Parts: sequence; C-alpha cells; structure tokens
Amino acid sequence: MAGFLLNYDSCPVVKNILLLDSEGKRVAVKYYSDDWPTNNAKVAFEKSIFTKTQKTNARTEAEITMFENNIIVYKFVQDLHFFVTGGDDENELVLATVLQGFYDAVTLLLRNNVDQREALENLDLILLCLDEIVDGGMVLETDGNIIAGKVSSHNMDDGAPLSEQTITQALATAREHLTRSLLR
Repeated sequence: MAGFLLNYDSCPVVKNILLLDSEGKRVAVKYYSDDWPTNNAKVAFEKSIFTKTQKTNARTEAEITMFENNIIVYKFVQDLHFFVTGGDDENELVLATVLQGFYDAVTLLLRNNVDQREALENLDLILLCLDEIVDGGMVLETDGNIIAGKVSSHNMDDGAPLSEQTITQALATAREHLTRSLLR
C-alpha cells in the first residue's frame, strides 16, 4: 500500500441537488458546498436558476446550462424541477448521470406518480434518496434501482423497536399507528 495516494481532485463533486416546484419553491434541497453560506443565499440561488431555466423545454431530456461559474444539469417532470449543480470544471456527463439516478430513484419510490403532492407526502423517502446519492459532495451511487432499493430497505425496518429506528422511520411508524387508531 506504500506509495498509494488517493487524489480527491479527480473525484467528481456535486455542489447541490435541488428539487423545486413549478413556482421555484423548495420541495427538497441538499447543499454540499460553502458557496452559499446562508439560507438567504441558497434561496436566492434557487430563484435565480429557476428563473433562468423555466422557459426551457427540459421535459424530454436533461438540459445543461452555465450559471455563476457552475454547471447546472436539470430536468422538469410534471410540476417538479430537478437540478444538479457542479463547478465549472466538472464533467457534465457525471452530473447528468447523478440527475438521472435521482430522477429514476424518485420515480420508483413514488411509483411513477412524480408530482409535487406525491413528493411532499413522501419527503422522507426523497431526503433519504439524496443521502444515498451524494455524501459531502462525493457521488456515492447513480443507479436509480440501487438507490431506491437502499431507501426502501430503510423503510422496511418499521417492525424494529423505536430505539433502533432512525428519526424518519420512527415518525413514519408513529404516523402509521396514529392512522390505524383513527380508522378504528
């Protein structure tokens, strides 16, 4: 192992993944870069790229644009706008693959009902999805089937004791128990 050095400069880095509604408002966002240090800066960035891209026809396939020294790959489906941002030196194909993996996983998890209402009802799944795709800006997985499978396996642990569940799982379990008790 002597002499082996991992070069992080060659690893693709994602600055953010955004899922916005048809008005440019947040549905689910995850930032991996300090380029936007405050929430106001993040919201302003989201509004700016939404405004720049809203008139394009990114419905059939992903589009690519440059904005403020960033490469942005995006796709619109129903009333949802998917965005992946990387630095101006990133490979567009890698960013497009991340976007496609995110879209494919969301499509599987929402059972082909890719719209804002369904996304908000399953926000926990979408946020878990983002965690499976990128960690700290480093791309972990881009295969939508694998991502959706990992997210689904998180949710199958509902029978586990609450102490062994994640907060999201515990909330989902509590919601399920509440729903059952109200329906009795």
